Amino acid sequence: MSDPDGVLASPVAVVERRGTLLDFRAIADLAEAHEVARIIVGLPISLNGSIGPQAQRVLAFIEELRPLTPVPIETWDERYTSVAAEDLLRQAGLSPAKRRQRIDSAAAAVLLQDYLDSHHAKAPP
Repeated sequence: MSDPDGVLASPVAVVERRGTLLDFRAIADLAEAHEVARIIVGLPISLNGSIGPQAQRVLAFIEELRPLTPVPIETWDERYTSVAAEDLLRQAGLSPAKRRQRIDSAAAAVLLQDYLDSHHAKAPP
């Protein structure tokens, strides 16, 4: 999630996979509870820029989620987010075991921060 001004991203929750419909409901409930303006989903674009099989699955996931929430959903390139998150967690002094526990939420925060930074850079002063 980001702060209300859309400047700083931070991890809030990890949705544990329990089945597609339950996963969708958990995401929609989080969006509603936190009154989010949009949902940003990482799109695993291939290093060559193409949309591969995993990215196709993510796009299908989004299309199934859309009818369950009024919140707009956007994708954002997630290349290198896990590497950046791992680096940040290592710099924070976390042990390898703690890094493994937090990598997904940290990568999501890196992804959202990249999205926020990109959109603030385009905003007029």
